[in-house]
Amino acid sequence: MRVDMDDVSVEVAGARLVRDITLHAAAGQVVGLVGPNGSGKSSLLRCVYRALRPATGTVRLDGEDLHAMDAREGARLLAALPQETSAEFDFSVGEVVAMGRLPHRRGATGRLTADDDRICAQALARVGAAHLTDRSLLTLSGGERQRVLIARALAQQPRVLVLDEPTNHLDIAQQLEVLALVRGLGPTVLVALHDLNLAARHCDVLYVIADGRIVASGPPHDVLSPDLLAKVFGVRAHRVRHPDTGAVQLLFDRLTEQEQVALP
Repeated sequence: MRVDMDDVSVEVAGARLVRDITLHAAAGQVVGLVGPNGSGKSSLLRCVYRALRPATGTVRLDGEDLHAMDAREGARLLAALPQETSAEFDFSVGEVVAMGRLPHRRGATGRLTADDDRICAQALARVGAAHLTDRSLLTLSGGERQRVLIARALAQQPRVLVLDEPTNHLDIAQQLEVLALVRGLGPTVLVALHDLNLAARHCDVLYVIADGRIVASGPPHDVLSPDLLAKVFGVRAHRVRHPDTGAVQLLFDRLTEQEQVALP
């Protein structure tokens, strides 16, 4: 499913956080949003999963205005994993994943059908977490919990998946596992990432956001130039190629005072 954002701006409490963003994600692409803290990545994604309504502009799924859709219809098409997900209640993993079937069930108290059970089991199997079905969510490690929450999103059977910093609080192995998993899921994916090397390796297209605006977009090897990284992130970047995948990888140094002064 194609995702289009046309001239989207976001305001919260009178402050404009995102300005005139135009973004396109083709069906099946993994599109990454990168930028400094506070640049507007999360605010933009909140418009996509309808936690916020754009002050201006439109978000479209295959040409249809997302914010004009019925809430249940939108939830059948799009699933999200926000940056912070509360886990205060002692639900089992199976119960958490079953919550992903709510948009497809009739009535708020409708019971799971055999088809629902099959879909939930398949979602857990896809993320390698079937063995956790009866465990409490509160007992899981960070990596295990992320897998379960992704399984919940998959149980919605979405055509678009929105992930806001899905590798937060994960160790390096877990980060690689989660992003490799996301890469192979099938839906169109919009993902905000802090780690530029992970973004370069796992995304088809990157949008660089600074001060609420897109300042560059395109394939990672085109976008992640030393000049742009100096201007946006304030670092000196050295580009190398991954020896196995050929993906652009970056080594960083701090800019000297003279280099900072020389930036346009």
